[in-house]
Amino acid sequence: MKILVINAGSSSIKYQLLDMTSGNPLASGIVERIGEEMGSLTHKAFLGTPKEFKEAIECAFPTHKEGMHEVVRLLTDPEKGVIKDSSEIAGIGHRIVHGGELFSKPVEVDAEVLQGIRDVIPLAPLHNPGHVIGIEVATELFPGVRQVVVFDTAFHQTMEPKAFMYGIPYEYYEEFALRRYGAHGTSHKYVAREAAKVLGKPLEECNLVTVHLGNGASLSAVKKGKCSDTSMGLTPLGGIIMGTRCGDLDPAIVGFISDKKDMSAAEVVTMFTNESGLKGICGSNDLRDIHSRIEKGDERAELALDMATHRVRQFIGSYFFELGKVDAIVFTAGIGENDPEYRARTCSDLENFGIIMDSDKNWNWDRTPSAISADDSPVKVFVIATNEELEIANDTVAVLGL
Repeated sequence: MKILVINAGSSSIKYQLLDMTSGNPLASGIVERIGEEMGSLTHKAFLGTPKEFKEAIECAFPTHKEGMHEVVRLLTDPEKGVIKDSSEIAGIGHRIVHGGELFSKPVEVDAEVLQGIRDVIPLAPLHNPGHVIGIEVATELFPGVRQVVVFDTAFHQTMEPKAFMYGIPYEYYEEFALRRYGAHGTSHKYVAREAAKVLGKPLEECNLVTVHLGNGASLSAVKKGKCSDTSMGLTPLGGIIMGTRCGDLDPAIVGFISDKKDMSAAEVVTMFTNESGLKGICGSNDLRDIHSRIEKGDERAELALDMATHRVRQFIGSYFFELGKVDAIVFTAGIGENDPEYRARTCSDLENFGIIMDSDKNWNWDRTPSAISADDSPVKVFVIATNEELEIANDTVAVLGL
């Protein structure tokens, strides 16, 4: 049984075709710069086998439809394809960034669901329009194939009002649904379940702090298998310091900068989103570059990394109080999986809180779901590679009853 996972953005399409018998990907790729004069498609097939190959194409993709046509052509190519034709695809799963309060679990696509995704576009104006287009194009190119939508915000819908409400007049929640929604829920959900397996306990008995660290980053407090709090807010701008995003700050700063720099509120938010975070502090959001500069004595690079890990520690500490008892801290995503120095700084000198790191394990993690903490550490520290595509594919299978 094969499931196609699609993540359609405003000008891109990420995709992966998975064999659900093994859970392994058969092909994956990305179409970029849709609608521009020149676009590109990078395709990788037969992952992990001797027949693995990569192909890069540069041509114009006026709309998402042309991009998906090319994806189908590559998947079904007589010599390099991984399926004979699109009829081999049993279902399609779509990643949707924002489901608002309308969606608390994955659902099969129908007209009502599609309209619901459109209705919450104001909460994710850069993402949800592209998701809608992706669903519409898939419906046209794969007639009769059932589709499922999986929401990044759904995992966080178990938060109580005390955690998701903002301290602003209640009418803004009633009128505009302004509240904390969180993000990366598919990743948090996947690594929480995998951590439970490593612990040898049912997920419903686990208290975890999941730490998704990429260019965008967030943490979640997982209490008895369900999200009780998360760091991101109404949008993916809140929470910890990220690659180019500022994270939490005093809201009065918006008005201050707007007044002093003669910028609109929207321009300030754009600056907070694209020019802040690590990039704003030291000029780079690439951790490899930052580590290299730190080795050469660059104080701004050192400050950027110190600030970032300090914020992560603050959230972990607050979640320890909220959860009461913590079984494990789980690092995942690009930085969480690949940056032992970031992990070491985050978890240093916390022995009094039951967190005892094993430096050798941390620096030599072998990419299997495993502990980087000492064997006698009361609170385990895991690194688990996230697999959002597999999580979406599994949800698709479950919803469709395949």
